[in-house]
Amino acid sequence: MSEEKFYHVGELSSEQPVKTQYESTKFAKARHPEPYRFEVNLSAEAGNMQSKTGVVSVNIPGFSPVKLYCDEQPPVGQDTAPPPLAFFSAGIGFCLMTHLTDILTARKIQVDSLKLEQRIVFRTNLGHMRDHGYMTNGGCDIVETHVIIESPEPEENIKDLLNEAENGCMAHYALRNPIPWTTRLVYNGKEAINRSSETHE
Repeated sequence: MSEEKFYHVGELSSEQPVKTQYESTKFAKARHPEPYRFEVNLSAEAGNMQSKTGVVSVNIPGFSPVKLYCDEQPPVGQDTAPPPLAFFSAGIGFCLMTHLTDILTARKIQVDSLKLEQRIVFRTNLGHMRDHGYMTNGGCDIVETHVIIESPEPEENIKDLLNEAENGCMAHYALRNPIPWTTRLVYNGKEAINRSSETHE
């Protein structure tokens, strides 16, 4: 019998993410009709080869900070933890399922089973083009989501459930809509790059 492989994903953290380059916003309750705004903060550090650790927290009271582990497959990594795109992809699917279950509970929609299957196609020339002198480029070709529901409810109720869940899912919103972004490089304590969606239009 082969020894079972231990895949380290994460654990609760006693520390919040370290923030030296920006100040996080304190969560504040909203008043109708204003939406709630909250943020997710991450501080990450590179380790040996492709191993990385990060502490992530949601600034809504009641959420504990979590320490996550990340790695890549051999030969660049040691396959000790999920790769970053696994966390990214799972987050998209889990976020939609959170909204589906929240809405069906609030609307008292009877659902006997709820499953989600998802396929995301990424592309990269990492691993073969760099050897020929090209810069590394990557992208995403498609996000394909299949929501599978068994329910005695009328079909229209289930369609409305998915429509409301997709409209409420912040991860799906980020995928379907252009959103502002910024990237900064701090090199030896000095800002070397500062670019944003506005400067790249």
